[in-house]
Amino acid sequence: MAWAATLFAALAAAPAPAMAKDLVKATLRLKWLPQTQFAGFYYALAQGYYKDEGIDLTINPGGPNLLTENLVATGADTFGLSGGTDSVLAAIDKGMPIVSVGVAHQVTPFVFVARKDGPVKTLEDFRGKKVTAWFTGANYVLFGMLANKGIDRAKVDIQPQQVSVTPFVNGDVDVITATWYNELYTIRQRVGEDKLRLFKAEDYGITFPRDTLIVSRKTAQTQPELVTAFLRASIRGWREAMKHPKEAVDAVMKVAPTLDRTHQEFMLTEAYRLMTEGKARTEGLFWIDPAAMQAAEDFLLKNGVVSKPVDVAQAFDASFLKAIPVADRLP
Repeated sequence: MAWAATLFAALAAAPAPAMAKDLVKATLRLKWLPQTQFAGFYYALAQGYYKDEGIDLTINPGGPNLLTENLVATGADTFGLSGGTDSVLAAIDKGMPIVSVGVAHQVTPFVFVARKDGPVKTLEDFRGKKVTAWFTGANYVLFGMLANKGIDRAKVDIQPQQVSVTPFVNGDVDVITATWYNELYTIRQRVGEDKLRLFKAEDYGITFPRDTLIVSRKTAQTQPELVTAFLRASIRGWREAMKHPKEAVDAVMKVAPTLDRTHQEFMLTEAYRLMTEGKARTEGLFWIDPAAMQAAEDFLLKNGVVSKPVDVAQAFDASFLKAIPVADRLP
């Protein structure tokens, strides 16, 4: 017993193992309410991938008209999944000290939807009509599209879009913004796919990659290892989520149990499709394509969405991603 007591005392006095070191507390602010659009982050949290990287992460949901850029710029949140290239550039144009360190959706993930039997046949028909858009970045894309066709946006009744698509279904809204994986799914179920007319940003020669991961410039400059560790855990979360889709949906529905599982399964597949388009196939998840970023900046500048040129290389910093081997980033 004396021997056992001595051994216990020695173990108690021994230094704590490296894994028991203090974790760095951080938050991730999402751009919307919990759903499988964000499954990779929830799965990474549930599986302990962030803790493996030394991060004690809390995921905070977003919501209607909540600007992630503001919360990250002020330090309320460490990381943010914001609207997109458009909202990042617009925020920087306004002087917000943020930087994007990764881009999830490599193409524009939403469309503007009208009824085929309604009064809106072309973009010009938006004049005098009620159009709803998220004022978290989608509105900038709409402004740019209208300007590109010489349409005065002041002549369009643009209103902030709420959670429900019911106003559009009921005919109270002429044009609604819909993501491929969420609202469009619901609208097709309630209205019918063959009764809809879609207006895509790509049809106007532009692409707006969206769901941009952002941090404050202070965090990027003073805690680069934290940023890279967060990206590494998040990428791991997404890769593993697609290998285990049932468990990934489970992780999200544990947070939001009232979600429709069939819809969430569809959303997970569509979200990952958007994440693996373009250069992501060869450069990995969350890749920042300099050409796509510059094209977006040129378009937004030309159409008055940003007031002055933005240094794209500083606004979108791929150095944190490049610190992770390509093989560990590939989908």
